[in-house]
Amino acid sequence: MPGTCRHWQLARHFESARQLQGKFNTIGVITKMPFLYILCVLLFATTISCEAADIPPNPVVPSPQQIEYQKMEIIGFIHYTVNAFTDKEWGYGSESPEIFAPSELDVEQWVRAAQAGGMKQLILTAKHHDGFCLWPSDFTDHSIANSPYKNGEGDIVRELSEACARAGLKFGVYLSPWDRHHADYARPPYITYYRNQLRELLTNYGVIAEMWFDGANGGDGWYGGANERRTIDRKTYYDWPVTWALVKELQPNVLIFSDAGPDIRWIGNERGIAGETCWSMFDRSKVAVGDADQRYLNTGDPHGPHWVVGECDVSIRPGWFYHAAEDDQVKTPQQLVDLYYQSVGRNATLLLNLPPDRRGLIHERDVESLRAFKAILDETFKINLAAGATAQSTSQWSFTSPAYVVDEDADSHWAAEPDDAKPILTLDLGGEKTFDRLMIQEPIRLGQRIAQFTVEAYIDGGWQEIAAATTIGYKRLLRTQPITTAHVRIKILDANNTPAISNIGLFKASPLE
Repeated sequence: MPGTCRHWQLARHFESARQLQGKFNTIGVITKMPFLYILCVLLFATTISCEAADIPPNPVVPSPQQIEYQKMEIIGFIHYTVNAFTDKEWGYGSESPEIFAPSELDVEQWVRAAQAGGMKQLILTAKHHDGFCLWPSDFTDHSIANSPYKNGEGDIVRELSEACARAGLKFGVYLSPWDRHHADYARPPYITYYRNQLRELLTNYGVIAEMWFDGANGGDGWYGGANERRTIDRKTYYDWPVTWALVKELQPNVLIFSDAGPDIRWIGNERGIAGETCWSMFDRSKVAVGDADQRYLNTGDPHGPHWVVGECDVSIRPGWFYHAAEDDQVKTPQQLVDLYYQSVGRNATLLLNLPPDRRGLIHERDVESLRAFKAILDETFKINLAAGATAQSTSQWSFTSPAYVVDEDADSHWAAEPDDAKPILTLDLGGEKTFDRLMIQEPIRLGQRIAQFTVEAYIDGGWQEIAAATTIGYKRLLRTQPITTAHVRIKILDANNTPAISNIGLFKASPLE
């Protein structure tokens, strides 16, 4: 098991096998018990003992895809449609495809901008509420096929998908459930149309890492010329379980985002901020897409039966689409850093929107801010002042060690004894060091466990509390005033199961932060 049975055990078993073989030789049974056979028996026994010795499992744990998703930390959103040319946030649905005429569209530039900000994935608005499709759909003429872009021969979904693949970025799509253009919206035939378009996107554009659904469903629109308001029953109209099953059938490893997950949930606001307390556990039965308690979305549920990761969506500008009037309102690098601490640093991911302008490019000011944002993070987290420290704990589960929390290996972990509800981890830094940023991570493959903790530093001959928080999860980041000390300790005050920690980090923030 990662983080429990270590490589030294393998060497020990080689030696044990040799000793046993020598004993068998003395009684003439070596032909029946060869060396490799003895070794295999010992290794098998070790596997069983390690599995039995692992810490008590949590009933809810993430899938491998969800773990890899959180490791990306920062992903990007591309909002682009006719709105960039009408200066609107929500198109009405009556816009002519002919107005979609970017002069310099370059998806490679989008990818470079995303990479400048440290993003590992891009999600494209293949269709927003106005119904205009950025691919030549077989099911509507309200698409890029009837625009001036590449004389109707363009396919931005394909272009971006291929650009992401070349750059090593994952690719996702957003297909708005609401369609203010389609004549049958709010009627049964639209669901067939919607699923047909889902099938197009999920079968013709390679691997889709994330399928994004939102809760903006129903209202006024053009609706094929009807110019009226239409409403739906958000709980039943899309028949989400059937729609999600189709998505999983076509893309088995895809992660699905919505208010209700099933894999990733909206964090409850569009400010990019997770709750101070943020559980990945969640009860999907308590929410509906477009009809969910925002506080519940923001904090999760320590008793929830499902693992649904929080995703914090926010735009680098005030709007989700490009508006020239907002060129002087691009979020600063420091504002983006704040969002990182309040999203990734609270056990969620940061989904940052980058809206291309009328040229079809991410604006220079956006790129400049992204580049400086990443530079600050790189400088802040370049040197872990806790790496290699001497770690001790008040209790220790078999096959784990306090040393694993400072080995910078996410696959190793320390765990307390199961009857120790308030263990303490103490780090000897080997001399005084100055830091103002703290990082703690749980081994989330074993679940999310810790519900409350404090951090103390040994200053002026005594222990002083320097930080306190509730949940940890994949990653918890805390900011303090500069602290100079040689000793730091983590006191766990509450947990839903045997506490376990995989990493502890201490850092000095970049002067630019």
